[in-house]
Amino acid sequence: MPHRYKPLREQTIVLTGATSGIGLATARRAAKAGARLVLVARNEQVLRELCEQVQRLGGQAAYVVADVGREDQVEQVVAVAKERFGGFDTWINNAGVVIFSRLDELPVTDHQRLFETNYWGVVYGSRAAVAHMRTRADGGTLINIASINAEMPVPILGAYSASKAAVKAYSDVLRMELADQGAPVRVAVLKPSGISTPISAHGRSHTGERGKVMPPLYDVEVAASAVLAAAQRPIRELTVGETGRLSEMFWHLFPKLSDRVIGWALPRVQSSGQPPLSRDNLYQAGDDGEVYLNGQRKGLRWSPYTDARIYTWRTLGLAGLLSLGACAAWCASRGMRRRPWQP
Repeated sequence: MPHRYKPLREQTIVLTGATSGIGLATARRAAKAGARLVLVARNEQVLRELCEQVQRLGGQAAYVVADVGREDQVEQVVAVAKERFGGFDTWINNAGVVIFSRLDELPVTDHQRLFETNYWGVVYGSRAAVAHMRTRADGGTLINIASINAEMPVPILGAYSASKAAVKAYSDVLRMELADQGAPVRVAVLKPSGISTPISAHGRSHTGERGKVMPPLYDVEVAASAVLAAAQRPIRELTVGETGRLSEMFWHLFPKLSDRVIGWALPRVQSSGQPPLSRDNLYQAGDDGEVYLNGQRKGLRWSPYTDARIYTWRTLGLAGLLSLGACAAWCASRGMRRRPWQP
């Protein structure tokens, strides 16, 4: 059975982590584009409000209150999607939590809990999604959200970095196995750079200070746009943001220097100087409902690198036209210089 990409208006999309940050921005964008949505998170109040927003926009949405770290609850998502919409075309594993802590100061129970959400949530979601997509005539698309920290691990975010590296490795192997089996399922991995979401405000901290995401930050809409692009066209792997891509390259080219620089700088850059919040979302739903940190839109609103990767042929065509134009201008200037003087 062949895989077929569809425009968003023809898709049903399952989205985890739908009540905050990238997930919330993606849900709103998809709804405006006409997609049917199955929204998944732990915060029922915000899920209900989001479904009402979608319906006011003329869209269709269902929600499931679920902890993605619990396999039986993930299976319930599939049941709701089938009952309400007859299945789904795209599944986006977006839910994630963060802990700011040195590894030797991180309680094992917290470390395990982070992996239950960030890694096992992706595994359970991927297994459920693939099992359903295998039965569909036109297959489906699985999108797993990793991070630049999958390629460039950093102190204070050691457990988070490890979980995202595990997500990337799992997704890469799953893609190989599906290709070998001829399954009509495409797997995309997105690795956002620093994004101006509330993830740091929701994160647990064992440093004595509230953590923050390392700047420069990108607007959440940059990431949401990339996620939905992966639902509509072939994207194997994409780093969202050129700063993240440059950081990955620096890490791989100069590993020893990176150890020194990152090991010294990152613990300082990622500390806010403010006391930790009394409530976090590690074991329970957080105070969701915001796309941006502190409810204020900020961050770089355009990433030329990301657009170039998404729209590869368009970018190559534009580069070709510019090159031809430059070549024509150069040839014309040479011809003018060689033209003999006439009185």
